[in-house]
Amino acid sequence: MISYRAATPADLDRVTAWTVREPVAWIAADRYLDELAEGMYRQEWTWLAEDGDRLVGRALWWGPKSSAHPIALDCLDVDPAAGDRAAVATGLMSAALAGFAAPVQYAVKVAAGWREDPATVAAVEWRRAAARAAGLTREVERLQFEWTPAAGVPSAATGALRFAAAPDEEFLAVFQRIAEGSLDAETRANLAELGAEATAREEMDFYLGAPGKREWWRLAYTPEGLVAGMAIPSATPYSVNVGYLGVVPEFRGRGYVDEVLAEITRFHAIGGARRITATTDLGNAPMAAAFLRAGYRVTEIRLNFSNAGV
Repeated sequence: MISYRAATPADLDRVTAWTVREPVAWIAADRYLDELAEGMYRQEWTWLAEDGDRLVGRALWWGPKSSAHPIALDCLDVDPAAGDRAAVATGLMSAALAGFAAPVQYAVKVAAGWREDPATVAAVEWRRAAARAAGLTREVERLQFEWTPAAGVPSAATGALRFAAAPDEEFLAVFQRIAEGSLDAETRANLAELGAEATAREEMDFYLGAPGKREWWRLAYTPEGLVAGMAIPSATPYSVNVGYLGVVPEFRGRGYVDEVLAEITRFHAIGGARRITATTDLGNAPMAAAFLRAGYRVTEIRLNFSNAGV
């Protein structure tokens, strides 16, 4: 009989001794311990599946230091000897989710070309089945990109666009304009559920709460002084990143996305960044192409599973 519970201090050695042997990204002991000390992993967010006194599954939920609830499932694994791994994982996820008030998501991280590797496909499939059965039914495949100095720092702005600081209310208005016709799955879902104004506010609030600094933000203007888009260099707890960029509908198709991305890349590079990360949906082909033109390379694929509101 499988039982599920949150970890206690007495479980620390068992939690950190766990290893994942499938070709998916996972959280090893050193990172777990480091971020446990920072409050980004917590014992009450670490859930265990047990068969009697034998540990047969582990789920590590993550959240910002200041968060009352986790926002993401970083690592999920079940011992093959436990039998139906998807069923055990479903029970493990469902037990944890019952106590989490906020929306969450689960990212399965795999190598590019993962569909061509049977072992990776198998590892994804039982996790996908568990996520869906536990209520994380929205699935989006995302590309993770990385820039390093070897790719070269973009040259100075060409003059096609001018970048300048602006007050919050102007950024909020541009967030709302960029959302129109967006190819980003989360933005499209939020527009359908929340409407344009609330979607813009939610996106802006997210970046205001990110580790990046508000003073980094810039609006992009044409030589005639019209707003063409925005560039938001930002950061995660692990690296600086391309937080948000976009071009308003009436100026799309003119190559301005390359100018905006170059502005963000140049900003971080001048600040001494040795690594800049970025993500976009697999279905957002124009944005993916812009990253490749700018010298970013795909480092992994993320299959994001989420419940309503994420």
